[in-house]
Amino acid sequence: MTIRFGIPRSLLAALALMLPVPATASDVSQFSPIGFSEDGRIFAFEEFGVQDGSGFAYSSIFVIDLVRDAFLDGSPVRAVLDDERAPLARARRDARRLAAPLIDAYRLPDRPGFLVAFNPETQVDLPADTLAYRALPGAPDFVKPYRLKLETTDVPATGICKDFVPTLKAFRLMLTEADGEPSNRVLHDDAGNVPTSRRCVTDYRIGGAITYMPLDMNEMHVVLIQVLSRGFEGSTDGRWIVVPLPVGPKK
Repeated sequence: MTIRFGIPRSLLAALALMLPVPATASDVSQFSPIGFSEDGRIFAFEEFGVQDGSGFAYSSIFVIDLVRDAFLDGSPVRAVLDDERAPLARARRDARRLAAPLIDAYRLPDRPGFLVAFNPETQVDLPADTLAYRALPGAPDFVKPYRLKLETTDVPATGICKDFVPTLKAFRLMLTEADGEPSNRVLHDDAGNVPTSRRCVTDYRIGGAITYMPLDMNEMHVVLIQVLSRGFEGSTDGRWIVVPLPVGPKK
């Protein structure tokens, strides 16, 4: 015999408010590399997630000319589903479909490269401003390291950001070791100019590195930078940008 106890709906609602609610993540997008063109000049990646506040799923695909450090025409491609019930997988499919002409033209998924380091803001006990990696997996005895250093500076907040944060962050990225040799090469320097696309940026993190070695051995590395900004109701949002690191032919 099954015994059922009737509980008023009003009591159930009150209990629901009292129970701990699982914390939802801030709008920190995930990163997924798509690949390189055959000559290593073109690189594409996807960032995707669910917007904090609206709950809308989104996906953005960036196709970049690494030599010019500029987007290709038609990039970035963005898909946002203005329905909080719509699944993230649908947003990703929509973005991939819209970006297909660029992705297919260079057959980018054929050459994914190597994700040789990954250091997002969820990583514990590793610094945000330095990263060391080897360009090729499985060969620690003869592949020498590359080392990166990130520096930030404060710049006055502008536009709508003035209402939320006193200053924005600009960054400078240095290569301090290249294939085991000391280096002082500047890979990127905002020089105090923070693009509005970074929103109300409060910090940066060297998020990883991807390497690619074409048949002619002209290496191309891509440094992943995680851009952290003020989000909905004071939470932290996260997006991704990349900095090219052309290496050239191996000695």
